[in-house]
Amino acid sequence: MSCSFSLNIRVEGHMSETSASLSRFRFERLLKELASLEGRGTELISLYITPGKRISEVMAYLRDEWGTAVNIKSKTTRKNVQDAIVRIMERLKLFKDIPETGLCIFCGTIPTDKPGIGYMVLHTVIPPEPINVYFYRCEHAFILDPLFEMLRHEESYAIIVVDTKEATLAMLKGKRMDILKTLTSGVPGKHRAGGQSARRFERLREMSLNQFYTRIGSTANQLYLGVPDLKGIILAGPGGTKDEFRKGNYLHYELGAKILDSFDTAYTGEMGVKEVVDRAGDLFKNVRFSIERKLVQEFLYQVGHDTGLGTYGETEVMNALWSQNVKRVLVSEGLRRVQVKIECTGCGYKETKIIDGSEAVEFERTLPLQKCPKCANSSLVLEEKKELIDILADMSEEAEAEFEVISREIEEGVMLEKSFGGVAAILKFRQQY
Repeated sequence: MSCSFSLNIRVEGHMSETSASLSRFRFERLLKELASLEGRGTELISLYITPGKRISEVMAYLRDEWGTAVNIKSKTTRKNVQDAIVRIMERLKLFKDIPETGLCIFCGTIPTDKPGIGYMVLHTVIPPEPINVYFYRCEHAFILDPLFEMLRHEESYAIIVVDTKEATLAMLKGKRMDILKTLTSGVPGKHRAGGQSARRFERLREMSLNQFYTRIGSTANQLYLGVPDLKGIILAGPGGTKDEFRKGNYLHYELGAKILDSFDTAYTGEMGVKEVVDRAGDLFKNVRFSIERKLVQEFLYQVGHDTGLGTYGETEVMNALWSQNVKRVLVSEGLRRVQVKIECTGCGYKETKIIDGSEAVEFERTLPLQKCPKCANSSLVLEEKKELIDILADMSEEAEAEFEVISREIEEGVMLEKSFGGVAAILKFRQQY
């Protein structure tokens, strides 16, 4: 016995940044869900179809695989594989042509705790980047590495903040900003110790600085050479130390050619790196880390200055969306709330509530035992369960509001989740009550 579940997801590579934020989140969420599934045997089919492939060719190949599956010794495995192939072929009939970036289909039976009972899943994905390999694979798990690799294809920027005391080397990539290494110099200050001539002191100081610059360059070469998609390097720091480092050609020539700009900063260390990200807005305008920081900072400004244009909380944001008064919705990627709709089969009583995702399984298990508030019978059933993040996205689309999913990998993202419940919005005008 088996039941089935089906899902289509399209991840556009050319859509607006706002839509791309939600699509990326859904894409990543689906991949993680698929990665968590395992079949009883080699029953899970992964099919990657390259752009331009004729559907008739794929159908012919699948018919051959269906025939080959007859040789599988296990009756259960044989049936599950053949059923999955049939479902894939039925899904392919819905496509006139293979999309421009290709098509991925994942299908198979997932076993349950009850012997002999499983449920079939069918997921269709149009990837954000073109697939360059056509293959059909039947394994105990879905083959997802090519799609996970697409999530990692993001521009990277190296940031080096340096003064005479220390140097901090960081990497900005997508939604992440990582401090990779901090070096201390040991270079003496400009005031010499007693008993040394000025010229000797200055010569020793220059030698120490040169050794420090050499260490920075060597460390940078180790960290940054060979980094895929390295878009450029930013040098920063107080005073002229960064310029001396640049003129000394301490970096490998390939890295030296990627220096985009240099900035004066008031700080070194991690604070200096953050200052660079804030000041180099034009350079980082397409880097997700920078975009998300600015989005949350704008919301914090509205709340902090009591402009009446910042609101947060599930109820408040949903009310603003219903009244068509939202410019932009910000949702934490850590939001794991679900909306459930229940109905009484006896008296028709209906109720909608929002609960934590961690409570959803227990809620479904105990629902048949609960009494209906209206007729007091144990006849409540779950009519619908939907992730709150998807509901807010649909409401935003109807209200013509921008929708952004904010990562928990940035400081502002953690603040959005912890301090504001993971749901916030910037309004078009002051809400009237």
